[in-house]
Amino acid sequence: MIFSRSLFFWLLVSLMTVPVGILLAFCTLFPLSTRFFIVKLWWTAFMCLARYVIGVKMQVKGRENIPEKPVLVLSKHESAWETVGLQSIFVPAVFVLKKELLKIPFFGWGLAALRMIAIDRDAGRKALQRMLEQGRNRLESGIWVIVFPEGTRALPGERLRYKSGAAYLALKTGSPVLPVAHNAGDVWRKKAFCIHPGVITVSIGPAIATQGLKDAQLNAVVENWIEAEMRRIAPQRYVDAPPMQGDSFPPSPIP
Repeated sequence: MIFSRSLFFWLLVSLMTVPVGILLAFCTLFPLSTRFFIVKLWWTAFMCLARYVIGVKMQVKGRENIPEKPVLVLSKHESAWETVGLQSIFVPAVFVLKKELLKIPFFGWGLAALRMIAIDRDAGRKALQRMLEQGRNRLESGIWVIVFPEGTRALPGERLRYKSGAAYLALKTGSPVLPVAHNAGDVWRKKAFCIHPGVITVSIGPAIATQGLKDAQLNAVVENWIEAEMRRIAPQRYVDAPPMQGDSFPPSPIP
């Protein structure tokens, strides 16, 4: 049953992604708001299919922590789900992603049309500068910028190294940081074809002011909050895990 539902889901997603990708590619001459409206229809349909075909539901904790003005969002990364699900919470939004994704037919065309922040991971300092320029532009344009600080998808219960690029972007732009934890990997496994029914909990923490912090300090604040919150929303993963360790810097919440 899970296999057949997953097959039907991916078939429907593919059938709607192809025309939307083509449409977005032809709409690059239209205002960005028009393209975001088109992709909103797409992710709305995606979330409905996930709910009614697979049985994947979403609950959000901490909506009251979302600032009125778009800021930098740093999120746990476990599956493909959050690349769509987070767009339904932070509207409109772009992601910082690897440039290779833009080469994917139809899907990549849509990413390019939405002005996602695509970087070359091998470009070093140039990649950071590009991320900074485009990140500042998107934030000033009223667009949320979402970054996965781990850089790649983690398995449930896995804790990868949090990279400093997101902290660099936050400190250079002066944007507060909104930490996000979720347990999508419990139902939507990394690189897995079959998707299991269940409830994905997304937990949004208080916005963290970046003034007076250094890259490593901000990274530690974000990492400690996200990883501690993961243990609260998915405690079954950490039954045999050792207690969290490492330096902790007190967050500076936005009033």
